Amino acid sequence: MKGELAWGWLRSMAADWALITLNWLLLGALLVPLGRLFPDADSIQILEASPVSLLGFAVLHAALVTLVGHTEGLHVEHRALPEETRILGKSVLLATAVMCFAHGLQARSWAMAGLMFGAGVLHFVSLWLWRWRSADRELSATSFPTRNALIVGAGPVGRRVASYIGSHPTIRRRICGFLDDEKPLGNGVIGRISDLALMARRGFVDEVILAAPHDADLTRRVLRAAKRLRLDLEIVPELFGCKPEARQFERVGDMPVICLHAERLPETALILKRGLDILGAGLALVLLSPLLIAISLLIKLDSTGPVLYCARRAGRKGHTFRCYKFRTMVANADGLKDSLRGQNERSGPLFKIADDPRITRLGRLLRRYSLDELPQLWNVLKGDMSLVGPRPHPLDDVAAYEIEHLARLDVTPGITGLWQVMARRDPSFARGMELDRQYIQTWNLRLDLHILLRTVLAVVQGSGQ
Repeated sequence: MKGELAWGWLRSMAADWALITLNWLLLGALLVPLGRLFPDADSIQILEASPVSLLGFAVLHAALVTLVGHTEGLHVEHRALPEETRILGKSVLLATAVMCFAHGLQARSWAMAGLMFGAGVLHFVSLWLWRWRSADRELSATSFPTRNALIVGAGPVGRRVASYIGSHPTIRRRICGFLDDEKPLGNGVIGRISDLALMARRGFVDEVILAAPHDADLTRRVLRAAKRLRLDLEIVPELFGCKPEARQFERVGDMPVICLHAERLPETALILKRGLDILGAGLALVLLSPLLIAISLLIKLDSTGPVLYCARRAGRKGHTFRCYKFRTMVANADGLKDSLRGQNERSGPLFKIADDPRITRLGRLLRRYSLDELPQLWNVLKGDMSLVGPRPHPLDDVAAYEIEHLARLDVTPGITGLWQVMARRDPSFARGMELDRQYIQTWNLRLDLHILLRTVLAVVQGSGQ
């Protein structure tokens, strides 16, 4: 621990010195035009002619900043960014004031004192930005999505695993419950081991932890189910008091956990997909901003009500988010939905009417060319949606899902998808689900680009409803 603290202190001090020195070198490049503005400022002329003097000022200023910061605990204690900002401001202000006052008394060059004050401002900004970026990276390192876990076995071992995970949020796991064939339902036991598939789907489970008394048949059954459901499976082994080498196992507290199966994710491709989403949505919002403004004005002129229609939708793992669209219906459209359910033309839980009386005149044009979906580019930038993926469904439609339908919520929903380019007018909900599952199982970046290209062609042809 002492070694880690010493290394952190040394790294912070070295970074501060380096940034302050670089700032002074940058200011040194400005001394030539400053010398022309202040030809009588002897100190500027001296520094302009002597890089050694400039380096001396840099070293002295860095020493004063880091010395005051050290006495205030800036480099030793782990502090929140607001507290670091206060200490940093105090350190830079005091060190710069001493430099300005000392040089002003010695050389009576207030122009140089002004330059030092400007250097102090530059130091504060650069040092704060460095700390802000460091804090942002630390936050990102701990901001991975929480993984939902299901424990098979509600005995003492399973309870210890759940207790440890519950008291250590940095593990980024959430226990959905226990499955056990012997324990009564309740107190965390949500089903039997035969209910694994059902409970995994309902809880959007990412991994299963096998903590039941070891039985070869049970282990094989759980392993087959985990592979079929594409879930990670970990087992807490019985080691009869032996302590294995830590490097061979993952540990949950003092208990070793052996991973029997890990679902491999295309991490690089997923990062590229997110990059494509950010780049594509950002460029589209910028390039289409005149069109977005024009549509907003036309909506206000066409009918009363807000420009945007905002509704809760089901996203990845069932998390809800606010989905944005241009309003294409009358203002009280949601209130009229129940009275029109008898005219629904889609099978399954989806609701769709070709000649929906709630749609406005402008709304029909926007839907025909899918222009009403453009505000969802903001959802893409936020990370709620992707450019390509299964369409996000309303919460009342999701509530009517069968258990096998929940598989489409394993991925981030999209503005367009395979169903939109292959069966856009097909009223069959089963057909849409089949295409969504096909997309999830065969996904790759080439498929996304293919869908985007076909979407552009479909929009140009005006095939929307």
